[in-house]
Amino acid sequence: MGQSIEIQRLPRAFDADLGQDALALVPALHGDQARLVAGAAGSSPYLKELISREADWLAPALTDPQTALAGIFADVRALAPDQLKPGLRRAKRQLALLSGLCDLAGAWDLMQVTTALTQFAELCADVAIKAEIAALIRRKKLPGLTEADIDTAGGLTLLAMGKMGAYELNYSSDIDMICLFDETRFDPDDFYEARQGMVRATRNMCTVLSERTADGYVFRTDLRLRPDPSVTPVAMAMEAAERYYESLGRTWERAAYIKARPCAGDLKAGADFLQTLRPFVWRRHLDFAAIQDAHDMRLRIRENKGTGGPLTVPGHDMKLGRGGIREIEFFTQTRQLIAGGRDESLRPRGTLDGLRALAAKDWVPQDVCDQLGAHYVAHREVEHRIQMVHDAQTHRMPQSEDGIARIACLMDRDPAALLAQTKARLQEVHELTEGFFAPDAPPEVAPQTLPDALDSDILARWPTYPALRSARGAQIFERLKPELLARLSRTAQPAEALVALDGFLAGLPAGVQLFSLFEANPQLIDLLIDIVGTSGTLASYLSRNSSVFDAVIGGSFFDDWPGREALGQLLAVVLAQEEDYETQLDATRRWCKEWHFRIGVHHLRGLIDAATAGAQYAELAEVVIAGLAPVVVQQFAQKHGPPPGRGAAVLGMGSLGAGRINALSDLDVIVIYDPGTAEASDGPRPLATRPYYARLTQALITALTARMSQGQLYEVDMRLRPSGTQGPVATSLESFCQYQRNDAWVWEHLALTRARVVAIAPLPAAAGLAQDIAAFRRTFLAAPRSRDAILPDVAKMRARLAAAKAPSGPWDAKTGAGRMMDIELIAQAGVLLSEATGQDVAAGLEGTVACGWLDAADAAELQRGYDLFWSVQTAARLVSGKAIDAQTLGEGGALFLCRSTGYADLAALEADLTARYARCGDIIAAALEREGASGHDD
Repeated sequence: MGQSIEIQRLPRAFDADLGQDALALVPALHGDQARLVAGAAGSSPYLKELISREADWLAPALTDPQTALAGIFADVRALAPDQLKPGLRRAKRQLALLSGLCDLAGAWDLMQVTTALTQFAELCADVAIKAEIAALIRRKKLPGLTEADIDTAGGLTLLAMGKMGAYELNYSSDIDMICLFDETRFDPDDFYEARQGMVRATRNMCTVLSERTADGYVFRTDLRLRPDPSVTPVAMAMEAAERYYESLGRTWERAAYIKARPCAGDLKAGADFLQTLRPFVWRRHLDFAAIQDAHDMRLRIRENKGTGGPLTVPGHDMKLGRGGIREIEFFTQTRQLIAGGRDESLRPRGTLDGLRALAAKDWVPQDVCDQLGAHYVAHREVEHRIQMVHDAQTHRMPQSEDGIARIACLMDRDPAALLAQTKARLQEVHELTEGFFAPDAPPEVAPQTLPDALDSDILARWPTYPALRSARGAQIFERLKPELLARLSRTAQPAEALVALDGFLAGLPAGVQLFSLFEANPQLIDLLIDIVGTSGTLASYLSRNSSVFDAVIGGSFFDDWPGREALGQLLAVVLAQEEDYETQLDATRRWCKEWHFRIGVHHLRGLIDAATAGAQYAELAEVVIAGLAPVVVQQFAQKHGPPPGRGAAVLGMGSLGAGRINALSDLDVIVIYDPGTAEASDGPRPLATRPYYARLTQALITALTARMSQGQLYEVDMRLRPSGTQGPVATSLESFCQYQRNDAWVWEHLALTRARVVAIAPLPAAAGLAQDIAAFRRTFLAAPRSRDAILPDVAKMRARLAAAKAPSGPWDAKTGAGRMMDIELIAQAGVLLSEATGQDVAAGLEGTVACGWLDAADAAELQRGYDLFWSVQTAARLVSGKAIDAQTLGEGGALFLCRSTGYADLAALEADLTARYARCGDIIAAALEREGASGHDD
């Protein structure tokens, strides 16, 4: 048994006689319950009528309201088809009376009231539509369907929209629904007949619910939220609706679908349909353009409904007026549209839940969330009291004193206090929400005098760029341009920065979203100017991938690096959200680009140094390979079965193996597999182990390198595999070990010093394989070797590298005597000649000292040189994508290069580079000559 109604407040009767008349109908009531009924009936003619019609039922219902509520629902489910109309209407009377009294007494909070109303509405819709479908099936009006299809309404789903979708129905609410049917349930030749039947069922359901009879009505139904309602039938095929939203859907329809949920009929078909609409509703980028759309909708509502003008409470529309319920809903839904595509936690249907989710992710300040939430509840309470008086779908406060007094009595308030409190709430809601949207009448931007340093000819060609050709893009940009130019003029070299910005704008394919982003977040303009004035690589990348600015708004963009494990978990979440293989690959590209951009910006802004940036770039690449490998295997296994044996491992080689790459590095990899005793895979189209792993490797490389809508992840180089380009793309563990022991050249042993397993697939089967590869590498490299067996070949390799490519100048820190590749070669030799097993340059140089080949001072000089060269090389790749040209580097690039390397100016840096190249080259040459390794063939 439930609890008797808990009365926390009692309404006062506007007309005491009416209250006493109503109470006389229910003599079983005493005490506070009697005063509750008398107060309700004395202010509300509608409640008075309900009490008179349900007097016998009321006393036990108030004794145990939860049991009474469950009884109403059970009675509805048990209704025979010919009793639907009277039965549903009596149930509605009982529910309205019970929920109204529990609301007035404070026994149920707002969400309990609206949830009870909503659950009753969806139950009525479900019972009514299934009764209609059953009747059509019995009459053979739905071809191919049988009585077994009644439980799913023959594929017809009712989507609850608006307040019904969010469990927020008000006391006298219409119910907004969209009715769709799954056309795949019918033979194509029967489509038109089936659609005719679904339309008839929908119309009949609406009649059952909304027609007024002697018993009243159940719910007014509104189906106008469907696509293009003036020309489409009340029940549409899902495929037709999907086509509409993909091609013609508007922002207000996206907002409407935030609250959409299947509520009756075929719930699974409805859920599947909403899943297909997810890309339409939830954009993958931060959608700040939605702010202007929402603002335009607000203005249209004010114009059409006459809710603008001064704020006066008598006659004020609590829903659509200034500071009303819709303002809070728009504020919440627009922010959800902006960020919900990137964060699923921001997608609650309910307004209060939506506000709380936004506050939890810092999209709304917590105090604003608390204030708007409290005002929302208070507004809805007033709205319910307005509707209780006459069961009218109105949201306007009464204009007469008597009318306001009735509302005040139902709330146990003094009329003057109610008016004052309501006005204060409306004003505060208006102030809290209005600033988020564009102002009603934005002031005209006064023409600005262009700073002398800025070339007017450049600005004159901007309207011809793709991003500025649309009227809306141009309009937003014109509002943005004064601030943009003002910040440009404050840079060290305004003319240079303008040219860089011009290149960025010219490369933009579209501008509305990006310009809206800047308008809503002006702090991003400084970052843009910083980037375009410093890094041509990042600026060019931004032109093609401006959505990565979304990551900056996320709140954690400038936090510390999360580390490999946390990154892997984040990527796993991204992959889990996508069901299609190609969308998983594209989602990975988008995710990777954002983190790649983040590293570049952190480096550009001096938050991390070049060495840290290199380690983060490498770690990101490892996470991407490790995250995609199981996805590729799963996709490949659908045709050819799971990997035979222990699976495969991906070895990072070169800079990736050493754990340090730059912004534009290729990835050097080798794939090693272990088939065990298996001869072939077990799948629909089995493959022998060797072609299986060869094709699986090709699939993995394609997943990394293919150019898709979000671009490319990485270039991949597999030339370091056994036998180079002539060998198979995947090598068995046995063959790999045999080749290294018996057939590999010294340069291949040198390359092995940097090898490191970065991914395995599948998990956990390949974990043992990874351990065996690491053990083989460790044991093989630890084997004693004489300098005579290694250093002559090292010298020859050095000579061949010098002959193949000369350095392009002093800013080419990679190629040439005494530069990066030269030092890396010596470090790799140091690993082979010692017991060192580390993959990086530092470990190798320590090995040269441990084996007695170099002294500690020379090794330290090489390390210092390498660190400087790496800083120059990494900065060069970020600034220009190639070797630096001091003549075209620009002021911003020069400042960044000096800041990154710790030098006062370029001249000092160039001088020190030249000197260090020479010193490092002399150390390496002398070390080889001491061992008699000249590097020349005999």
